Parts: sequence; C-alpha cells; structure tokens
Amino acid sequence: MTTSTVILIILIFFLLIAFLSTFKVVPQRSVYIVERLGKYNRTLDAGFHILIPFIDKIAYKQNLKEQAIDVASQICITKDNIAVEVDGILYLQVVDPQKASYGIDNYRFAVIQISQTTMRSIIGKMELDKTFEERETVNSSIVDAVDKASGPWGIKVSRYEVKNISPPQSIRDAMEKQMRAEREKRALIAESEGDKQAKINRAEGDKQEAIAKSEGEKQRRINEAAGRASEIEMVAAATAKGIREIAVSINEEGGMNAVNLRIAEQYLTEFGKLAKTNNTMIVPADLSDIAGVITSITSVLEKSKLENMAILKR
Repeated sequence: MTTSTVILIILIFFLLIAFLSTFKVVPQRSVYIVERLGKYNRTLDAGFHILIPFIDKIAYKQNLKEQAIDVASQICITKDNIAVEVDGILYLQVVDPQKASYGIDNYRFAVIQISQTTMRSIIGKMELDKTFEERETVNSSIVDAVDKASGPWGIKVSRYEVKNISPPQSIRDAMEKQMRAEREKRALIAESEGDKQAKINRAEGDKQEAIAKSEGEKQRRINEAAGRASEIEMVAAATAKGIREIAVSINEEGGMNAVNLRIAEQYLTEFGKLAKTNNTMIVPADLSDIAGVITSITSVLEKSKLENMAILKR
C-alpha cells in the first residue's frame, strides 16, 4: 500500500466523520446545546439540524420530560430525639435548558442534596407522631425549598413524596403496644356505651310498661265502678218497680188477703229456721201471737195503702 493510498483513506475517513457531524436529528422532548468554538451558540429543538463541522459542537443534551428522582434514605433526628430513617421521591422538569447546562454542574445531584438537608431540617422540628400525621406539610416544605433553590438552574420542581418513615424497632414495638392499648380502650368505651344504652332502653321500656299497666288498671277500675253504678241503678229501678207492683196489687180486690197469707207463710218459715239452728225446740208461749203479728203487719199495710191513695189523689 502506497503512501498516497493511505492518505486517501485517511481523507475519506475524515470526510465521513465531518459529514456525520454536520447533520443532527434531535428527538422529541429533547434539546441540544450547541457551542461554537467553545462558546454557547444556540439551542436545537426537536428535528433536523445542520452544524458546521469542527466549529459547532453538541455540548449538552437536556431532557424536557418530567423526571422522577429517587432520594435515598437518610437518618433524621426528631424533636423528641428519636432517629428515624426517611426516604422519598422528587419530581422535576427542565424548563430552561441553557440554565440547566451552565447554571450548575449536575442539577440532579444538587436537588437531591437540597431535598435531604431540607428533610432533616423539617423532621428536626417535629415530634415522631407528627411526622406520620403531617406528611403533606413535609412534602410541601421540601418542594418550596428545592424549587426556590433550583430556579436559577432552570429547574421546576413539581412535587415531592415521602415514601417511608422508619423509626427504630424498639420505637415500633412501643408504638404497637400503644396502638393496641388504644384499640382496647376504644373497644371498652364502645362496650360500656352499648351497656349504657341498653340499660337506658330497658329502663325506658319498664317505664312505658308501668305506665301502660297503670293506665290499664285505671281503666279497669273505672269500668268496674261504672258497672257497679249501673248495677245499683238497675237494682234500685227493679226494686222500685217491684214495690210499685206490690202496691198496685195490694189495692186490688183480694190483695190484702194475699198479703196476710204471704206474711204468715214467711213468719212460719223463718220461725222454723230459727228452731233448726238450736238443739232446743222453740215453741211460742201463745200461738195467738202469730195472729197478732199478722194483724199488726196488716194494719201497717192498711195505713200504707191509705197514704198511697192520698198521694194518688193529689
């Protein structure tokens, strides 16, 4: 191989490299930073571009997509002097490719360091229980701090999420015991509230039952009283009617004889009953007393008859 041939091959290879470096295709959602003779020249957006060989150079390639950066776990000391291990994930986006290229050497490393230092500062102001309750406060504080610091770098931080907060095993055991005691406490309170409500319901039921019984007893007595009053009225009316019938019968012909006979029968009947109640036979000393009694009763009836007739005439 001659010298001229070697020179020709080198020239062709050189021209090929120059040709390839002249044409550049930028992918979608990416930008290239072009330097001309070591100085910033322009920013290439997505598409086809032509560069000047050996003069223009692609210095930086920036991704415009939103990026998720994992923030490694770190030990933070809480306000109540408990060491907890905290990690998270940071979401950011390049909004100014030129600043992201020349504003800082490595913006990913920088935002991770700011996130970790801010996390330690915020956790140090909280007690352990608050770190679990106020994750949103921690997230927003880190976003504000990192976004403020990364503004001159052309970086926009959209959000930060705390992934895990891991206290020591001894603290986790104590927290578990506390939660178990709290659950048992709530269970006992719920049970006592249930017993209380059950007793209140039973007392209310007994009260309603007693009221219902008293109302029923009251109504029963009212009904019995009304029944007795009605019975007395009916008996009185029947008695009065019977007396009137007797009076009418006495005034009729033969009525007085019937009365005398009836009185005599009742007298003998009652006298016989009186004699049976004793071992000794009772006999009237004068049997004419029966006639005397009948005569007395008859005279009373006669007198009543005359009074009734006088009343009727009036």
